[in-house]
Amino acid sequence: MEMLCTLRSLTDTQRQKLLEHPDKLEEFIDDEEDFGDAEGASFLDLDIGETWHGLQYLLTGTAWEGKAPLDFLVRGGQDVGDIPSDEGTARVFTPDQVKELSKALGALSEATLRKRYDPAQLQEEDIYPGFWEEPPPDLDPEEELFSYFEELKKFAATVAKRGHGLLVFIG
Repeated sequence: MEMLCTLRSLTDTQRQKLLEHPDKLEEFIDDEEDFGDAEGASFLDLDIGETWHGLQYLLTGTAWEGKAPLDFLVRGGQDVGDIPSDEGTARVFTPDQVKELSKALGALSEATLRKRYDPAQLQEEDIYPGFWEEPPPDLDPEEELFSYFEELKKFAATVAKRGHGLLVFIG
């Protein structure tokens, strides 16, 4: 089963609503509307596909650990929604946590991350999707990771500037 990751901005009202009504998670993810938010801010989302685990590794140097806020792709925030854990996770982060995250991502240079890119190590650590040493012919996993890293930085900065929170959904 493919495990894909989507990041979506959400207002504090929406975040509270999801925490109170976790059964509405799917509706929120599928909803292109405002999810009952009078602030009327349309959400931003970023689909990082299968690169989430590789990015987690580059950001923290670990498969499932690391220090907040850079471990946000696999942990941290508050769990929300009714997703059986083996099928993924959904977690929400507050506007303040997003500001911290944006600052931390902004302080990271691509050069630092490139030093951590080691296909053999990624393979050994069992980093999803697991084809680091023998990628499909039409894919350059290294370039894909770094292009998404840039997207992630921009995305986090924009969400932080809006003063919004973040939903991280892997499933």
